[in-house]
Amino acid sequence: MVHPEPVPMYLRAAFCLVLLLMLVSAVAAPLPNQSPDRTEGTVNCASSTCHGSITPLEGSDVLQNEYTTWLRLDRHTQAYAVLLNERSRSIAHKLGLKTPAHTTQLCLDCHSHAPPPSRRGKRHVLTEGVGCEGCHGPAEKWLAGHAEEGASHARNLSQGLYPTERPAAQARLCLSCHFGDDSRFVSHRLMGAGHPRLSFEVKTFTSLEPAHFRIDADYRKRKGNPEALKVWAVGQAVAVTHLLETLTDPKRGRQGPFPELVLFDCYSCHHPMSEKRWSPRLGVGPGALRLNDSNLLMLRAIVRAVLPGQSASFDAEVHALHLAVATGEAPPGMDYLDLARALTQRIKDLIPALERQHYGPEVMRRVLVALVEESRQSSFTDYAGAEQAYMAITSLVNDLVPRSVAVDKAALRGAMSRLLDVLADDEHYQPAVFQAALEDLRGLLHAPAP
Repeated sequence: MVHPEPVPMYLRAAFCLVLLLMLVSAVAAPLPNQSPDRTEGTVNCASSTCHGSITPLEGSDVLQNEYTTWLRLDRHTQAYAVLLNERSRSIAHKLGLKTPAHTTQLCLDCHSHAPPPSRRGKRHVLTEGVGCEGCHGPAEKWLAGHAEEGASHARNLSQGLYPTERPAAQARLCLSCHFGDDSRFVSHRLMGAGHPRLSFEVKTFTSLEPAHFRIDADYRKRKGNPEALKVWAVGQAVAVTHLLETLTDPKRGRQGPFPELVLFDCYSCHHPMSEKRWSPRLGVGPGALRLNDSNLLMLRAIVRAVLPGQSASFDAEVHALHLAVATGEAPPGMDYLDLARALTQRIKDLIPALERQHYGPEVMRRVLVALVEESRQSSFTDYAGAEQAYMAITSLVNDLVPRSVAVDKAALRGAMSRLLDVLADDEHYQPAVFQAALEDLRGLLHAPAP
């Protein structure tokens, strides 16, 4: 009888690490505001030998100035202070809140990291705004051990560290405040009281954040190799699921007999009666509320470029949903809620494929062309869609142009500037001008450099 050779210890360790990562990945991590763990406070990260160094430390795998970068440069530190200004006082008054905005949980939910009092450590300070644990997860279980010799990222995740490096998890986290989810939500009622319109795209806004990490060999070993376009693509898919889940949620999806209006295009209603803003692109007649499909437009371009075999059926599902929402017309035995739930599940099934996809220059080019081609279908008649398209095209151009010698870079910068000019005033947005600017851009992308 032949006995198998014993498995070397290093292979056993590697197998256990892979298994642990698979198990952690298989279960969606709770968002930091919903974690059962205790929040210990940003002060625990502030030591100069921890993350509070003035400058990055040479020879360290970790910059160790992350806390300092957050404190000095990150606008999340000002989130709580916003609740003390005149606009916030006015919103609280108009909503009839019984307490000021800076002490009301509805406002603190996103303007601070505000878990229930029973899950706040003695050193946690609400007035610091959205601090370390607001994004990286309450540190009760991982704080003491995460800097130990031999500590691994997989172990930290298993102890409650939030996986911000994973595109879908990152998008869920950011959108939970910058759009809303079942635990916190900016409704049309809040906007009617004076809250600003939420305009967000994960890739663009994270690029604007002051970087408090360095993508080096150690980072790639622990967390993988990040791809900017993947963050954008997965972020768009997650944004659509947030929209559709809100639409189908009986608590968030309605305000009395009315649908939750924040889910619809603002300028379906908010324009002078003398302006006729209707367009036939969604296949529904004038006078109907239009679902805000800005993220759906982006996702349609992504599917066309990355999963072309699914493009036609995906477009058909989106069109059917628009028709059902606007007119009530739906396949026999179904309504808009059934269609929204089916589309939500389809998109959730797409997300793993989008996360596995490698987004090299050729994929970037296909996505960029798909976005520009949308202008020929009059897709950007609504400001929100044009805004999302501009943010996406900017990211793609910035990534692609340095790799290409076949583009007139000065002319391209001019074309991008003209696109931005069209978006300068959302209340006076002119779709035809935006479409013409996109046509100029399309010509540059297909023309050789002079």
